[in-house]
Amino acid sequence: MAGCSRKRLPNCRPRCAKCASRLPKPPRPRSKLSLYPNFKFDILKPCTKSRARLGRLTTPHGAIETPNFIFCGTHAGLRSMTGEEAKAAGAQIVLANTYHMLVRPGPDVVAKLGGLHKMMVWDGPIMTDSGGFQIFIMGYEGNSDEIKMRGKKAPKKSLIKINEEGAWFYSYLNGEKIHLTPERSMDVQKALGADLIYQLDECTSSAHGKNYHADSMRMSLRWGDRCIKRFAETNDGKQALYGIVQGGNFEDLRRESAARVNEQDFFGMAVGGYFGKSKDNLVDIVALTMEAIRRDRPVHMLGIGHVEDIFAGVRQGIDTFDCVEPTRLAGHGTMLLKGQPRMRINLRNSKYRGDDTPLDATSTFHISRQYTRGTLHHLVQAQEPLAEHVLSMHNVSVMMQLFGEIREAIRTDTLDQCEKEWLCTN
Repeated sequence: MAGCSRKRLPNCRPRCAKCASRLPKPPRPRSKLSLYPNFKFDILKPCTKSRARLGRLTTPHGAIETPNFIFCGTHAGLRSMTGEEAKAAGAQIVLANTYHMLVRPGPDVVAKLGGLHKMMVWDGPIMTDSGGFQIFIMGYEGNSDEIKMRGKKAPKKSLIKINEEGAWFYSYLNGEKIHLTPERSMDVQKALGADLIYQLDECTSSAHGKNYHADSMRMSLRWGDRCIKRFAETNDGKQALYGIVQGGNFEDLRRESAARVNEQDFFGMAVGGYFGKSKDNLVDIVALTMEAIRRDRPVHMLGIGHVEDIFAGVRQGIDTFDCVEPTRLAGHGTMLLKGQPRMRINLRNSKYRGDDTPLDATSTFHISRQYTRGTLHHLVQAQEPLAEHVLSMHNVSVMMQLFGEIREAIRTDTLDQCEKEWLCTN
């Protein structure tokens, strides 16, 4: 150390060239994108009047344009239609549910069958959630339409406990005790083989106070670290991991969660959890969350599918949405249509008896032009499976029309006019 007058601090590389030459160079910081060599998110054009942006999300199974909608195939099957039919209706990406696939048929069986892409006969991108939301609703009756099972008896609570280690719950099929940890969630989603996967998190509700929301959010952050560690250990470049911003309807908790998720080694980010009891609460929480998160990552909004919520999310910079609603409504005889209140028409209504109007005479999708509302009214009343099949494809095409027009509106800076046309406002 002769000739050096600088004081070297412990564990610090000295600035003196003579000292530095005798010490090993510190490791280069690992690029956050090094985990995701086959994935890319490009922002093509930001909106000049809001945070909305036009983008492209590239995966090993192709690229999708954003903003976009992800259709739910909960049990690795889109409701009443094939993947080929969904693609013909315009779908670019689908989602399967990790919780349900874990319970049945099990990740080993899915892997043996060639993974979700082969099972679903779908060659485009697939997303899987972590299973956290389903664990929550299976443990707390009455907090979701999924648990209400309209008109049916709600299932027995299956959640045993949630703690730092993970979640324990009973299978709704046979009562088997299942343990899901962050590491197990990563292993299951790797076996399923989706392109875009999620960290395990805990979902909270209005029944929980601020202290619980805070503890839960921080535990989900720690779970996120564990998910990243396991993901990195087994990463083969075929999947990309999303982190989830939680914090309920508490602004300070949302900002704290967003700041930490920004630093974690995720490819994308999702806005999830409890947003409050009103639409205004949802809009406010999403807005402040989007102010706090990184703008260079794709952002997904979990479980949102109402048209007014979609426009609110798009304006804040949300890139993708998912919801069971388009195909679930089809099962109840409801069609989606631009220019209608809440974008819905109830074909069970007797006024459609004998109506020879096409489902949508202006549509570019042949199914929507060929079938009439009177025909679907009859098929719905007769409980013919064809009714759900036709309406599911029609509803998928309408959602794709919506997002196509949203993307064009961002491109041309006419999002205000687009929203007025879809929401029927002056």
